[in-house]
Amino acid sequence: MFKTHGIVPITDGVYWIGANDRETDKFEGLWELPHGMAYNAYFLDGDKTCLIDTVKSSYMDDFLFRLSRLLGDRPLDYVIVNHMEPDHSGAMELIRRLYPGVKFVGNAKTAEFMKHFYGIEEGVVTVKEGETLDLGSRKLVFAFAPMVHWPESMATYDPDSKILFSNDIFGGFGAVEGRLFDDAADCGWAVSEMMRYYVNIVGRFARPALAALAKVRTLDISMICPSHGPIWRRDPERVIALYEKWSRQETEEGAVVVYGSMYGNTKVAADAIANGLSGNGIKTVQVYDISRANMSYVTTDTWRYRGLVLASCTYNLELYPPMAALLRLYENKNMKGRHIGLCGTYSWAPAALKEMREFVDRSKGGWTLVDPSPEIRSYPTAADIETCELLGKNMAEAIRDK
Repeated sequence: MFKTHGIVPITDGVYWIGANDRETDKFEGLWELPHGMAYNAYFLDGDKTCLIDTVKSSYMDDFLFRLSRLLGDRPLDYVIVNHMEPDHSGAMELIRRLYPGVKFVGNAKTAEFMKHFYGIEEGVVTVKEGETLDLGSRKLVFAFAPMVHWPESMATYDPDSKILFSNDIFGGFGAVEGRLFDDAADCGWAVSEMMRYYVNIVGRFARPALAALAKVRTLDISMICPSHGPIWRRDPERVIALYEKWSRQETEEGAVVVYGSMYGNTKVAADAIANGLSGNGIKTVQVYDISRANMSYVTTDTWRYRGLVLASCTYNLELYPPMAALLRLYENKNMKGRHIGLCGTYSWAPAALKEMREFVDRSKGGWTLVDPSPEIRSYPTAADIETCELLGKNMAEAIRDK
């Protein structure tokens, strides 16, 4: 019926027709994309034709060409809108023009967003939790996942093929052309990028994610087709279990040391803290310079490991700005059940340690403070280094697997 043109058959009557983005440097203008980004869209062929999600508007050409090759002279009957963010819905307006009889399927919140994003009000089919869409040769079931990570988010399940079109759940950073299926390539990178995506995009909504996963557990799943990243068909259970672990904020033995330093003096203190950790049995110690590290990696390792130490200089009577931005991001993620250590430095007026303590206090028990909390003036003395190493030692004792 068609030459490949980048169309990837998934199972009988189901095709991947998405797009791979290797030009965008940062997703949402924030998160680095060393492996690029995939915008997955799926075409279901049968008595009725159906598209599940679209792609980012700047990648419409290849996507629409693939869609046209699959449709031939037939109309497009339905577009299921699992999520309205523009990286999923960017081609909707043009699809309406190309296929004027198409019906867009979503929930009541989806319809509201369609109106405000694209002015689409006609030809909208609203569905409720558990309702089905009859395509003749297959019937699709809808499961809502509100606040994972937008209020209209939902997933679509095909009982016939046992495929879950999961939307952003189980999605990850990384382009997938040439490695679309997890069992056809070494996808170790994909698990790491799925966690980084989870922490930075979904993590704030861990509780709604657990509610969505409870629904997933009621389904017989042979394959997970997310909106980003590879298709999981080798062992969907492993992927679901990982998501549950992250959503429960279960941590591993290890520590993250993040420092903000203008001239290297605070870095000296951070290195001493890291030495105290590794010298007392902690094998995984990740050290980040917050002035240079992309925060998506810092937050991901903080989510993964049990201990965090912040070392920051004072800047113009306030906390060093990159460190202050990181603390705002931590607060946004609602992290809990971790140990934290603090170290502040200054030369003529201390402020950093005070602001970091206030951050810990605002967590209302989410972080457990480990002593001591050294406050160093100008360059660390020998006594300061000993105190920093003691902080590392005490943190090691607090986070070590017993």
